[in-house]
Amino acid sequence: MEKIQFTFEDTNETAEFYVLEQTVINGSAYILVTDSEEDDAECLILKDTSAKEDSDSVYEIVEDDTELKAVSKVFEELLEDIDIEM
Repeated sequence: MEKIQFTFEDTNETAEFYVLEQTVINGSAYILVTDSEEDDAECLILKDTSAKEDSDSVYEIVEDDTELKAVSKVFEELLEDIDIEM
């Protein structure tokens, strides 16, 4: 499982997450991440909001309920052995 490091712009603090899966829906890139490799771990769905010409990716947590449900279903289909609870 790939491990990536994020830096929060407002605090400059860093956090590491494991990438479970990634996908592109309607031209937007999404990643499903978790902070633990253990079963029943908390996960987040992040959306890449950076411009195509940007050298770094900027990810934001998906908070819109409709978007979150739709993207969750896609990740559940891609990862047949997981169930995403909201």
